[in-house]
Amino acid sequence: MGTGKQKKGLSLATKIGLAIIVLSVLICVTVIIVGSMTFSDRIKEQYNNTAYQITHVVEDYFEPGELASYADTAYRYSKGEISEEEAAAVVSSPRYQEIYALIVSLRDNTGANDIFVSTPDYDSDKPILYIMDSYVIEEQCFTLGDASPMNGKYLEITKQAYESGTPVNDYLISKSEFGYNTSASYPVVEDGHSIAFINVEVPMVTIQSATLSFTLRTITTTVLITLLLLALDLFLVRKTLIDPLRLVAKEAGKFAQDNTRVSELLSEIRTGDEVEVLGKTIYQMEKDINDYIDNLTRVTAEKERIGAELNVATQIQADMLPRIFPPFPERKEFDLFASMDPAKEVGGDFYDFFLVDEDHIALVVADVSGKGVPAALFMVIAKTLIKNRTLLGGGGPAEILTDVNNQLCEGNEAELFVTVWLAVIQISTGKGLAANAGHEHPALKRKDGTFELIEYRHSPAVATMEGIRFREHEFELHPGDTLIEYTDGVTEATNAHDELFGNERLINALNLDPNAEPDTLLHTLREEIDRFVGDAPQFDDITMLGFHYKGKENEHE
Repeated sequence: MGTGKQKKGLSLATKIGLAIIVLSVLICVTVIIVGSMTFSDRIKEQYNNTAYQITHVVEDYFEPGELASYADTAYRYSKGEISEEEAAAVVSSPRYQEIYALIVSLRDNTGANDIFVSTPDYDSDKPILYIMDSYVIEEQCFTLGDASPMNGKYLEITKQAYESGTPVNDYLISKSEFGYNTSASYPVVEDGHSIAFINVEVPMVTIQSATLSFTLRTITTTVLITLLLLALDLFLVRKTLIDPLRLVAKEAGKFAQDNTRVSELLSEIRTGDEVEVLGKTIYQMEKDINDYIDNLTRVTAEKERIGAELNVATQIQADMLPRIFPPFPERKEFDLFASMDPAKEVGGDFYDFFLVDEDHIALVVADVSGKGVPAALFMVIAKTLIKNRTLLGGGGPAEILTDVNNQLCEGNEAELFVTVWLAVIQISTGKGLAANAGHEHPALKRKDGTFELIEYRHSPAVATMEGIRFREHEFELHPGDTLIEYTDGVTEATNAHDELFGNERLINALNLDPNAEPDTLLHTLREEIDRFVGDAPQFDDITMLGFHYKGKENEHE
C-alpha cells in the first residue's frame, strides 16, 4: 500500500547555515546599537570637554572686574536704565573691540561654531543677555544688551549652575538654526558670586560621519565573521556532524526497506561524540532486530507446530468423550446429555457414561487440577482407569475410586489430583450408589418439584494421598426425576466485576424450565452463564451432565 510522496523539508546543513546567519545578524544589530550609543556618548563627551577648555581661554581675556562691568551695562541697558548711545559707546571702545577680536580669532582657530559671553536675567522671558557674540548672521550679531530666549530644558540647568557657580555637568546638545552643537556654559565667579556665562558651541557635524564610519566597520566585521562561520559549517561542521548524520539517516532508511541488511559503515563512524554513539547504537540495534526477527521466525514456526499439535490433541480429547446423543437410543428408561467446553485448547475436565451391564449405567464427572496439556494428559489417564476399573466389577464407587487413587498416586511427581463424582445406577429400579471425591454437589429435581442441591460430606480428591478410603451413599431416582452434575467451572464462572456465578444462579437457571429435557436444560444453563459473564474471559473448563430417569415402565415406548 503506497504511503504517498513525503514533503521534503530543509536539510540539516541548510538549517545550521541559516541559524548561523540569523545569529550573526542579531549579533551585528546588537553590536551596532550598543556600539553606536557608546561611541556617540564618547564623542559628545570629547566635544563637551573641548568646549570647556575654550571657555577657560576666553575667561583669561578679561581683566578682573572688567567682565562684571560689561554684565552690569548689559543688564542696565535691557532694563532701559542707560541709553542706546551709552551702550554703543561701550561696544565701540578699544578694549571691548580688542576682546571681541580675540574671541572671533579663537572661534576661527578652534573650529567652534560660536563663542559668546552673556549674563542671565531669569526674571525675563528672554533670560540670555548678550555681552558679546562672535557668531555673525548676514553681517549681524548679538551685541551688548541684546536678549534672547532659552530652551526650557536648559533654563533650569543653567540657573542651577549660575546659582552654585559650578559648570554644567550634562551635555548640552542642541539642534537649531545655529546648527548641531554641543554647548558649554561656564559661570564666571567673582567675590563668591556668578556674574556671567562664557558659552561655547562646538559643531558636532563630525559625530554623524564618525558614527556612520563605525557602523560600516561593524557591519563589515560581522559579515566577515558570518562568512567565516559559514565556511566553518562547510569544512568542519559538515565533516564532523552533517556527513555522519546523513550516513546514519541513509543507512537507517536502507535497513527500514530491507531489514536483513546491517550496515557495517555505521560501526566505522569516528567523531568522538554523540554522533559516533548514535551510529554505533543504530548499528547494534539493527543487529539486535535481525537476531530478534530470526528468533521470532523460529518461535513462530515452533508455535505453529505446537498449535497444530494442540489442535490434534483437542480433537483427540474430544473424541475420547462420548458425543453422540442419545447415546443409547434403544434404551427408553432414561435420557442423557453432556457437554465440555475447555478454557484452553485442551482441558482437564471430563465426563463419561457407559453401561456396566444391561441393568447398570455409570455416570462420571471429573475435574483435574491445573489447565492445559498436563491436566489433559492426567485426565486421559484418570478417565481410562475409572472406566476400566468400573467395568471390571467387584465393588461400588467407593472401592473403584480407592483403587484408581492408589494407581494415580504412583509416580505423580507433578502432584496433580482430580475431583470425581462417580455414580452407578440400576436402570430397572432407579437405585444407585455415588461417591463424591471433592467434587461439586449434584442438583436433583423430583418429578413434580424443582431443582435443589443435594449436599453431603465429600471425600478427598483422588490422587491426593495413597491409601485413602472413599465414602459412598445410596440414592434412588423415581420416574420423572432429573439429576444434573457439573464441574466448578459452572459455579465459579466470573464476570467483569469479579462476581461468581454461584450455586444460587445455578439453581435459578435450571428452574427456568425444570421439566425440560437434559439437552435443553444444559443449553439454558450455558446461556445463563454466558449472559452473566459477558465479555470476561473463560478461566476454567465448563463441564455438565444431565440424566433424566423415566423408569422401567417406559422401556418399551
